[in-house]
Amino acid sequence: MKKYILLLVFLWTTMGSFAHSPDASTIVLAEQKNNVWVLQINASLTAFQQEVRTHFAETPYKTPEEFQEMVIAHIKNKLRFTFNNGEQIILGKGVVKLGHETKVVFEVLNIPTEITSVNISNKVFSDINRNQSTLMIFKEGFAKDHFTLDKTNDHTITLVVKDNKFIEKTEQNAGVSPSLIILGLIASICLGLLIKNIMLLREKSVSENI
Repeated sequence: MKKYILLLVFLWTTMGSFAHSPDASTIVLAEQKNNVWVLQINASLTAFQQEVRTHFAETPYKTPEEFQEMVIAHIKNKLRFTFNNGEQIILGKGVVKLGHETKVVFEVLNIPTEITSVNISNKVFSDINRNQSTLMIFKEGFAKDHFTLDKTNDHTITLVVKDNKFIEKTEQNAGVSPSLIILGLIASICLGLLIKNIMLLREKSVSENI
């Protein structure tokens, strides 16, 4: 199972030409044996360099090792996974594999055995215009799917578990939708104008009959 997951991650994350695009990245959270999880983030080296220069401008790196430490610190500060409405994961030791497509791999701690929901907020590349991340969660026995985090959802998504599958949570708002409120206001204004015109016509008709 472990080899299958790693092979699938490798094939999926290396497809296409996104590796050279600073506005595209992937986030893969994969379960291994005994509830051991790993997190892998793939993005272009340019994207990581831009973020490090932005957030560590006062302490620029001088060696590749310093750059790698800054990348790990930046990810830990900007990426959040929260499970079951409150249990936040802990990113353990991270390893950075530099290249045109740079990979950062973490051991992940504190993921519950039974998962009912997960909220993900990815601000790692928030300083890059039009940045978009593809999220994949591989859990044994679960269907495989992917999700997109971008500007339209503020790089945040909530997934719920249903029938051994992660699906995007839809907001069930018991209140009235904004569009209905606007339509209601327009209808109220129109009704008010109609009543006013009727009253004016009645007043005019009364005055003419006097």
